[in-house]
Amino acid sequence: MDRPTPSIRRHRSTKIVATVGPASSSPERLSALFAAGVDVFRLNFSHGTAADHAARLAAIRAIEAELGRPIAVMADLQGPKLRIGRFAAREVALAPGQPFRLDADPSPGDATRVHLPHPEIFACVGPDTEILLDDGRVRLAVTAAAPGRIDCRVIVGDRLSDNKGVNLPSLVLPRSALTEKDRADLRISLDLGVDWIALSFVQRPEDVAEARRLIAGRAALLSKLEKPSAIDHLDQVIELSDAVMIARGDLGVELPAEDVPILQKRIATEAREAGKPVIVATQMLDSMVNAPAPTRAEASDVAAAVYDGADAVMLSAETAVGRYPLEAVAIMDRIARRVETDPLYRTIMDARHPNPNQTSADAITAAARQVARTLKAAVIVTYTTSGSTTLRAARERPEVPILCLTSKLATARRLALSYGVHAVHTEDISTFAEMVQKACAIARETGFAHSGQRLVITAGVPFGTPGNTNILRAAWVPDE
Repeated sequence: MDRPTPSIRRHRSTKIVATVGPASSSPERLSALFAAGVDVFRLNFSHGTAADHAARLAAIRAIEAELGRPIAVMADLQGPKLRIGRFAAREVALAPGQPFRLDADPSPGDATRVHLPHPEIFACVGPDTEILLDDGRVRLAVTAAAPGRIDCRVIVGDRLSDNKGVNLPSLVLPRSALTEKDRADLRISLDLGVDWIALSFVQRPEDVAEARRLIAGRAALLSKLEKPSAIDHLDQVIELSDAVMIARGDLGVELPAEDVPILQKRIATEAREAGKPVIVATQMLDSMVNAPAPTRAEASDVAAAVYDGADAVMLSAETAVGRYPLEAVAIMDRIARRVETDPLYRTIMDARHPNPNQTSADAITAAARQVARTLKAAVIVTYTTSGSTTLRAARERPEVPILCLTSKLATARRLALSYGVHAVHTEDISTFAEMVQKACAIARETGFAHSGQRLVITAGVPFGTPGNTNILRAAWVPDE
């Protein structure tokens, strides 16, 4: 991958994550999606077989090899799914005020009761605990609980059918975020060589620590923030993760709708403060599952995430099963590009600069942004092994792109998720002269700089030492 292709440079800093599914599985469609603007492909292990995911990953790697551009692939683990059992009539109607029971009896339910096949829930609930069914369409308040039985009163009623989901906003369940299926899918994903593992059902920091032990450095770890209890430990969850996802769908079920936009801004701010990538996800262009254009509200939603400084915005059903996957990626690309040219956007990014840590790496990285602005440099070039140098540069949200040069392909792929980063896999360097020469040559080849323009370069000496940024160099791109 030492010779990147100039034509695939993105003209935006915010990245696009797209979910792969039946509408986007063929090699031709995956290639078209990448050309349209996808930076990270998400394999959703809630659907599909191991063979399906292996074939999709192989096709993505073939595109990567053909274009010479590292592409990130994320495996999203399903996590525990809490569901009620079945009804004799397949569906019942529940009215506000009526009693309703959840119990351990596996027989089909009726309008008075239904099976709850999750013994851990019986041990946790108490009077007044709120239980949500079918994404909150039915709300129950617990009136009494005993082993194998939870008596409730219907607060919000609706029709309720077989196997609908269960949410318990106020409880932390005594169970791991990883089911046996997740553990098997994790082994498959790591053996396939994915770059990111997305962990569902994070309730507490210990869930993240458990997944990190199992991953053992073979991929980067992203924590999905979808449970209120995870928000209660937000600082620790972010610290233990390599990135986070704001999973607004599940958060919106378990929290009041008016809280979710505020949480989105808080999480985006705290993730940037920590120098960790953050994805905004769920229903961003949902109408494009069936329509060729988004609603104005959806366009505003994507724009708001970009204004929040998110590293990436994500498409789910829009590209997995939607009728217009290419159009969804294209409009998301156009929205992000348009927002990033708005003067207000730059004002917001500059106003929210986190204070640098008291380290030489942060001092050099913060200075690189300032020097690039003063010199009107075309690009900031970072040499990195582990990716830490480039992540700190992305934390600064500079006005110019970040061209990351790394000798580790795994690092280049993972950094495809990070704000403003164009990662190039290239051979390592050994001297200052080689550092400048290679930075200038690749910046010119990739279209980030032209002869006579300035570069700002950060690196660490001795070269190849992770986390040792201690050099800042400005250079002119020479004539060819």
